Amino acid sequence: MPYILGLNSGSSFDGVDAVLCTIDLAEDGHPSRPKYVDGLSVDWPADLQPLILRAFTNDLTIFDLCRVNYAAGALFAEAANALLAKVGLKPEDIDVIGYDGQTIYQEPPDRPKEAAFLQSGSTSLVERWTKGGLPCGLFIVESGVVAALTNITTVTQFRPIDHALGGSGAPLMQYLDFCAFRNEAPIVTLNIGGIANLQLADSDRHKMMAFDTGPGNVMIDHVIKARLNRSYDKNGDVAAKGKVIPTLLSRLQTHEFFLRKPPRSAWRLDFGAEYADQILQDYKTASTENLVATFTYFTAWSIEKSVVDFILPKAPVTKVIASGGGTKNATLMNLLRDKLPSHGVQLCVSDEYGLPAPYKEAIKFATLAFACKNQLANNIPAACGASAFAILGKMSFAPRLAKNGGEVPESL
Repeated sequence: MPYILGLNSGSSFDGVDAVLCTIDLAEDGHPSRPKYVDGLSVDWPADLQPLILRAFTNDLTIFDLCRVNYAAGALFAEAANALLAKVGLKPEDIDVIGYDGQTIYQEPPDRPKEAAFLQSGSTSLVERWTKGGLPCGLFIVESGVVAALTNITTVTQFRPIDHALGGSGAPLMQYLDFCAFRNEAPIVTLNIGGIANLQLADSDRHKMMAFDTGPGNVMIDHVIKARLNRSYDKNGDVAAKGKVIPTLLSRLQTHEFFLRKPPRSAWRLDFGAEYADQILQDYKTASTENLVATFTYFTAWSIEKSVVDFILPKAPVTKVIASGGGTKNATLMNLLRDKLPSHGVQLCVSDEYGLPAPYKEAIKFATLAFACKNQLANNIPAACGASAFAILGKMSFAPRLAKNGGEVPESL
């Protein structure tokens, strides 16, 4: 059974996770549920993290971003190598590394604009993006650097092919959920990263759904950083001391994002620094505790609303399996445990299924990479709106696999 290694730095941008799993192909030709072996997390270096934060706000030159892209690849390679050292494995023991890269910019599809373009009868491929509203994104962490510095074949950049086929390219958790839960479907999973998303898994991929519910931790983390100079609200302790601000909650609930129907995706353009900073300015006299309590309640509300509006009308699910860094926020999880049962839905965590909640996103990318290497369709068109099944991912081969190279002169 091959070893696969997954890496992840998500929209929370709170570190790089590395996870080692084993996986195999089941009798139906699809990957089996990955089996977790070990994992670790590393922090972003103090001299690199601020540069990427500047890139999020389009405040970094393309020349600087070029070097950051390579440096981030080196960090991901360090995380992978540290995990190999921890478990006592060599590069040749690993089948593939998978990660998506750090999202710098993501633009969701403009469905009305896309429909108008199709009706225009234009056959221009270029105009699909200049006039047609198709989605796009920029995802860094150079895979060639990771493959070279780990000597392991590396697969990354899973979203662009889905984009080119008209899909939203986000979220991507649904493929892992199909592999992991297709024999227990229908079942719903919830991932709470910087952005939160829901997936309806089914043995019939044509019945699946996947979409972002709205913010996960991103706005909470922003306030904690701005007001307390800390990375996140540990255990939800700050939120637990505050009270919801009704006027602010009403404002948040009228965000334009909630007018979109699945498949939909959110990014920092929706709930990122600019939006959060405006709220901080408008509510500068509000306490940090009350602001964080309101944002935390807003995240729980948006998840509940998405389950009720889009999942329950489609499938009689009774369980939501949660993962992601947000599962460590006790206040948020308690809100969800209070809200969901009134709709006949219970909340549990993915650890109960052998998929550790903090590492599930990294396991997702390892699984996508394994599928890519085996030329398996690893997108879910019904979930993201793509026009066809496809093999997502770009592959950089390990240098050790090069043929006909010969010896390198000592002078080099």
